[in-house]
Amino acid sequence: MNFKQIVDDLITATQRLSFSAPVTHVYNPLVYARKPHDLYLQRFGTLQAPTMLLGMNPGPWGMVQTGVPFGEIPAVRDWMGISGPVGKPENEHPKRPVEGFGCSKSEVSGRRLWGWAQKAFGRPDNFFKYFFIVNYCPLVFMEAGGRNRTPNNLPAAEKKPLMAACDRALRQIVDLLGPERVIGIGAFAEQRVRAALGDYAVRIGRITHPSPANPKANRGWEGVITAELEGMGIGHRA
Repeated sequence: MNFKQIVDDLITATQRLSFSAPVTHVYNPLVYARKPHDLYLQRFGTLQAPTMLLGMNPGPWGMVQTGVPFGEIPAVRDWMGISGPVGKPENEHPKRPVEGFGCSKSEVSGRRLWGWAQKAFGRPDNFFKYFFIVNYCPLVFMEAGGRNRTPNNLPAAEKKPLMAACDRALRQIVDLLGPERVIGIGAFAEQRVRAALGDYAVRIGRITHPSPANPKANRGWEGVITAELEGMGIGHRA
């Protein structure tokens, strides 16, 4: 199975799902931002990185706009050299517009993560020789007022089929790439790694999520994850 098949299957599986209030809008960047997403996979998903980092789901000013995990626009466009046409979700929230690479807002989590990657490794090909980053869930959930609702806060009846689809895609990606380690970015991602890959011969761990909603991340995130990676025996510089 290749990346195209995995993405196609995940799109098909998630399109069958429905979500109830308070969720009013659901975006899938794999559909409307497929071109830059595919470029990311093709360019950097083939370098056989020994460590895979797993995020939770797209952020409104990152992957929602660019199709790339933690997709802070300057990092994706200027550092990775990725751009491309980005369409619109079928039901766009007026407070969360998709403007693609023309969006002027910044994704703090992505700015921190890709800023660390640039500082520690320099060129993107140096970073991606050691790490590859994917998101567990491709969907973004929003409430009527525009508030983000994370996948772990969905009702159990909606969460179960969603996680079954995402677990399957995660296993397929690991089968394809064969990483030595899969590291969750935050507690939820680590939980899903353990649930989906518990019988795999991979090492599993967790690093602190860079979200500004995480107080620990606001106290020098780069230093925090450097220590966490070193504690797992993972090099953090080229």
